[in-house]
Amino acid sequence: MAKLISFHDVAKHKCKNDCWILIHGKVYDVSSFIDEHPGGDNVLLAVTGKDASTDFDDVNHSNEAKETMKKYYIGDVDKSTVPVTAKYIPPWEKESTAETTKDESGNKMLVYFVPLLILGVAFFLRFYNNKQTT
Repeated sequence: MAKLISFHDVAKHKCKNDCWILIHGKVYDVSSFIDEHPGGDNVLLAVTGKDASTDFDDVNHSNEAKETMKKYYIGDVDKSTVPVTAKYIPPWEKESTAETTKDESGNKMLVYFVPLLILGVAFFLRFYNNKQTT
């Protein structure tokens, strides 16, 4: 059985001589690899103290790189200790994915209703003024 490591313990190891990273629930001690990393040591140091899974996946590492990781594996993170982070949703996706409440839908209706009401009043007044002049 793999050793369970708390997220707090993983986060403590964040310097060049003592660097642990968390990727897909697995903890890796990359201290001895940090100088060999093709992206440089700053790339690894930047992902300490957080779940680096997304960063790792974004780079699209080779199978060789994934195989190399195995020798730095030291245990699994205790998932109950990992803080929940809110996923970033761009503003343009928030509108389309968020459920609209009654207040929001009412406000959206006002955007269309008020100009139509003004236009209707203007046509009525013009029609009414034309009738009185003839």
